[in-house]
Amino acid sequence: MKKIIVVFCLLAFLSCKTKKSITETNETAVKSIKIVNSNDVDSKVTDKALNLGTRLLETCNTSKFKPFNSDEATQSVIQKSTLKNISETCKKINFRNGKFISLDLIEIKHDEINNQYIFKYDINYEKKYFKRELTVFINSENKVSSISTKEIKPKLM
Repeated sequence: MKKIIVVFCLLAFLSCKTKKSITETNETAVKSIKIVNSNDVDSKVTDKALNLGTRLLETCNTSKFKPFNSDEATQSVIQKSTLKNISETCKKINFRNGKFISLDLIEIKHDEINNQYIFKYDINYEKKYFKRELTVFINSENKVSSISTKEIKPKLM
């Protein structure tokens, strides 16, 4: 009976061992993403990211959304950006943050493996209690492949 318990404990211990290959692939993925200067990025790409982000956030103020077309966004973004989904998100944001005012560029990153740009914007609202950030991904075809917003937790001093 003791031998069976020892064998099960040994099997449980060996099955919990992590593999190094997982961490190595994560390190190479992190190394492939680099912060770039806004002057090094084509102005059409930066303008597209800013315009589409602004258009999406203006929907919260006006309740009118002009859907993305296939020249601006990938099919998955077009399918997810319905008026119903956007209006539900806008209700939460407007309640906490008030009306959308503008976007300020924080940084631009370039993913060399996927050949896409990641734009991060600081979102300015009329209420300054909660800070939000908009992230826009532009793929190699110059289309929005993802767009998201999240609340940034305040940093403790």
